[in-house]
Amino acid sequence: MLEQLQKNYFFAVIRGKDEHDAIEIARHAIKGGIRNIEITFSTPNATKVMTQLSEEFADDSSVIIGAGTVMSTELAEQAIAAGAKFLVSPHFSQDIQTVAQAHENLYFPGCATATEIVTASEAGCPIIKLFPGGVLGPGFIKDIHGPIPEVNLMPSGGVSLDNVAAWKKAGACAVGIGSALASKVATDGYNSVTEIAEAFVKAAGDEPNV
Repeated sequence: MLEQLQKNYFFAVIRGKDEHDAIEIARHAIKGGIRNIEITFSTPNATKVMTQLSEEFADDSSVIIGAGTVMSTELAEQAIAAGAKFLVSPHFSQDIQTVAQAHENLYFPGCATATEIVTASEAGCPIIKLFPGGVLGPGFIKDIHGPIPEVNLMPSGGVSLDNVAAWKKAGACAVGIGSALASKVATDGYNSVTEIAEAFVKAAGDEPNV
């Protein structure tokens, strides 16, 4: 599962206005080549969305549905019950990691300092989300990889078409893409999500995954 997530490289961070919106953004992101789908709990009826997408793409092992904005153990339990294969939060919580491990799930907590990164890594979190990525910047990964080269870091927030190649070159094991994916839905419809997803995949180039 972890290998597939890193092979997929891109995480679509989906905050739908409603169930339909979230499902359509997810479907069109997948169509455009982004196959890690993070349904945030800021989406109305998020667990229903996770369940539907998990069932819809059950026969495609490259598509992995997970949960974002997991702020409590209760939400973690709900997400796992709904079929989420990974959990993401903007912070590190030992309690959420304990739930994830109990269910053999994966937890990717948000961290912004060396101390937080080491704490989360020592707790067994296999990927650390760098959040907010736009504040930290690609250089932060190089700085962290100096003393801690083995840690897997995934920026989320602030990843754009202009800098995704820089993040990958800096050593990001994956990247989270949020509002940019759905930025043109209101004017150009859901097909714009597919076009933007394709543009991100192309912009990342052939730099090998770290």
